[in-house]
Amino acid sequence: MRASCPGTIRSAKNHRFGGWQTGGVSTEDTQNPPSDSPFHDDSPRDEARQYVLPLVVHIEKAEPPARTDALETAARAVLVMLSDERSLGEGDDEGEWARVMRDWQDARIRKVVRRARGAEWRKASALPGITVTGKEAEVRVFPPVPLDGWPKELAKLQVSGTDLDDPAEPGAPEAIAPVLWLNPDLGMSAGKAMAQAGHGAQLAWWELTEPERAAWRETGFALAVRTADPAAWHGLTRSGLPVVRDAGFTEIAPGSCTVVADHPALRARVAGG
Repeated sequence: MRASCPGTIRSAKNHRFGGWQTGGVSTEDTQNPPSDSPFHDDSPRDEARQYVLPLVVHIEKAEPPARTDALETAARAVLVMLSDERSLGEGDDEGEWARVMRDWQDARIRKVVRRARGAEWRKASALPGITVTGKEAEVRVFPPVPLDGWPKELAKLQVSGTDLDDPAEPGAPEAIAPVLWLNPDLGMSAGKAMAQAGHGAQLAWWELTEPERAAWRETGFALAVRTADPAAWHGLTRSGLPVVRDAGFTEIAPGSCTVVADHPALRARVAGG
């Protein structure tokens, strides 16, 4: 089932950038950073040079991670990259990744998830980036790269018919935990869902104040990813919380709502009017 978000929907370009089954997931939200974001830029996002944030999930055939663990680890990896000192600063205080992080966020926000095992994972791990671990999942996030400028160690990574499952239903999230709610009407592959969870985490990050960001960082970016109750989904998308709207490059229709970012600080702000 393909569900669309309320409000304005951008039209997507008529092309795809692979898929979870054929070598990666390319997906993007269609919202701009808030006007007070350090990465905000008034230039048209489609006219800027396009970058992508690569994420590589470690999947060994014999012991793949659980799906929810991988989704949560990918979302945390995005937050770790956004908050890393190498991604921050300007001028003389600029981190080594700060310029490319700004360029990436001034264009469309693309994330590509690929899979590696064995020697492929070791080679990918040798490139500049950050490995984030979950209960069992490992996800390495790299500084953004141009769409046409992938390192060869990452460009050749593929997914050949592998998806992820949860051995048991994940429990209910804690009432005070940030939750990334997935659209219950969309059957997204694991890679697609990982990228979308990363989008949701990023939209929440943009909306938080610096003290709220610092508090979240101190928890190790604790969060949960869960599929929303179908009866609650409609209200979530209209609650005032950040909503990811997919551009439709892979798997789902342009304008589909994929994730609602339900952070306690934002929840309180919405409730307070």
